[in-house]
Amino acid sequence: MANQTHDKRAARTKMLIRGALTELMEEKGFEGVTVRDLTEKAQINRGTFYLHYRDKYDLLEQSEEEILKEIEDNASGINPKDALHSTSQDEPFPVILKLFKYFQENAQFMRVVLGPKGDASFQVKLKELIKQQFFQNIASKLNSEDMLVPAEYLIAFVSSAQLGLIQHWLETGMKKPPEEMALIAAKMILLGPGHVAGIKN
Repeated sequence: MANQTHDKRAARTKMLIRGALTELMEEKGFEGVTVRDLTEKAQINRGTFYLHYRDKYDLLEQSEEEILKEIEDNASGINPKDALHSTSQDEPFPVILKLFKYFQENAQFMRVVLGPKGDASFQVKLKELIKQQFFQNIASKLNSEDMLVPAEYLIAFVSSAQLGLIQHWLETGMKKPPEEMALIAAKMILLGPGHVAGIKN
């Protein structure tokens, strides 16, 4: 019981510190943030901060790694045929919906870290994760003889497009709900830009 209480307190403290980092990065950019800024914003002492992180760089790295790990865990289980069936029925595919709900829950941090005052290396990491997940869940299950373009170009296109879609949704205030975004993403991945743009033969 004592360990559970300690774990909950530690998790709450780390969330406070991440929230402080997010607000400060939005105000002044990561390079302008100091540990003193973080402790004052989170209303904790320096000893508490250093109990969890070596410095602000360690804080940013741990926060990003936690986000990437959660995205990876949430992305498992995408079957292209099941996803296509859901999309053709105009229903959001559950795994993609779960991902957009996760992005919504962590919107402030993700919007800032993916934005102009954020961390450019996080964009690279997230794009690589999307590539990896797309290959594992979709491209690797397709017959290469049926593909109209080389797999590497398809994966590069999809990863860049999906990252751009996520960034646009976050930057514009998430006007559309996760359910609609899951459908939009699936339609563009599975049906293609030409089809969803209404281009006919």
